[in-house]
Amino acid sequence: MSGVEIIPLCDAVGPMKEPVRKPLPEMFPGAAFAAGEEWVLHFHCYLLRAAGRTVLVDTGIGGAHSPATWAPLPGRLGGALAGAGADPADVDVVVLTHLHSDHAGGAVVDGAPAFPRARYVLQRSETEWASGPVRELILDPLRDRLDVVDGDAEPVPGVRVLHTPGHTPGHQCVEVGDVIMSGDAVLHPVQVADPTITYVYDEDPDLAVRTREDLLARAVVLAPSHFPEPFVPLR
Repeated sequence: MSGVEIIPLCDAVGPMKEPVRKPLPEMFPGAAFAAGEEWVLHFHCYLLRAAGRTVLVDTGIGGAHSPATWAPLPGRLGGALAGAGADPADVDVVVLTHLHSDHAGGAVVDGAPAFPRARYVLQRSETEWASGPVRELILDPLRDRLDVVDGDAEPVPGVRVLHTPGHTPGHQCVEVGDVIMSGDAVLHPVQVADPTITYVYDEDPDLAVRTREDLLARAVVLAPSHFPEPFVPLR
């Protein structure tokens, strides 16, 4: 893993709530799920220690006032960080894979950046796309601490961000050696078996399929956000 330590952090486990909750056959059209089968998601973030710096990939759901009202609130990222021997003030860089509230809801606490020393890495196209509560409650409070990138970048030696659009316009993954933290580019194990299976909440399903195919061809180990397992060997 290129000398980079990767620690998975479980923020929550549970199904979606209304109004976004749907049975799995509606979430992933064309996949072979039983009628009415429910999706129980795991919400993973990842802590990286690289080149003397601490990097957090995604910030989870957040607290009781998070805009992620459809997710199992509140998230427990703080306890998971403490269990890994880290404090919010230790984090140098936060990479947000995208601005959906279950990935970025924990980036802000009481209107201020939750990781006070960190720079927050986002794709420019994501910052331009975000709207509504996510912009008001998450993006705007981070504006003075943003590192906005256009395409692939290396915010810390050994840690690369890859622009992987489709789920959202500025979705990005994080690559460390042969491991890719895939955010929502790959949401469910059925998409590993068949990457052409689309997801109902992808902004651009066709582009998401092409991105997913490229990602699965590139990665040796997948570190997904919502699988039960935090690491999935692909070959």
